[in-house]
Amino acid sequence: MTQAELAAEFAAMHQKGDPLVLYNIWDAGSARVVVEAGAKAVATGSWSVAASQGHEDGEQLPLEMALMGIRRICKTVDVPVTLDFEGAYATGPTGVGTNVTRALKLGVVGINLEDQVIGGKGLHKTPDQARRVAGARAAATEFNVPLFINARTDVFLREPNRDWHAGLMPQALERLEAYAAAGASGLFVPGLVDLALIKQVVDAFDLPVNVMRGPESAGIDALADLGVARISYGPAPYRQAMQDLAVRYLDAIAKPIVE
Repeated sequence: MTQAELAAEFAAMHQKGDPLVLYNIWDAGSARVVVEAGAKAVATGSWSVAASQGHEDGEQLPLEMALMGIRRICKTVDVPVTLDFEGAYATGPTGVGTNVTRALKLGVVGINLEDQVIGGKGLHKTPDQARRVAGARAAATEFNVPLFINARTDVFLREPNRDWHAGLMPQALERLEAYAAAGASGLFVPGLVDLALIKQVVDAFDLPVNVMRGPESAGIDALADLGVARISYGPAPYRQAMQDLAVRYLDAIAKPIVE
């Protein structure tokens, strides 16, 4: 299957009411594990990828290392691979397009592109972020691959008080509308857990909506009933794996090996 065919297949997996579940991975080994367990596609999580290499999130992992990792993932599995590209390691649309092209050359068929100002404060202004999304789309068009651009807004993720999320809806919807018009394939609202608000986002757009599950999130069936088309897990899989490793280590040193 060609890269363009993989991209089309990945896009088709996003169905409202029958969500694609992506249990985020961080390297080629974890990608292989979830694919062997039945995953139809794999998605990296930037926090997990950075942590697995001893770095903090927020593009602290050098771009060359990030690209090296995604190259190995794409070569290891034969399912669609989507890259959590944070802010694409660039500020303007030209830089975004350049780095998206580099990722495309390694085999990815999807990216997350967030509106948080990496290394700065707040969010990119809506028109600026829309131009960044458009830059990614232009690069994919030039590369002749229908890249799935999952446009992420951090409006909700940046506000820990969920009682205020309803008041943030107008801003979030305005941003998502601009990103959709600029060429986004899907819309990502991490941090939003209120079912009524998620439903409002889903109903506002024809594009598939992605939510991130956490300890306080609704179950997959409940999210499917709202029309959610994609569910991801962010850094939770990596954190759980590392906790399990620590527990097994402590168990190993507590119990002498019997030969």
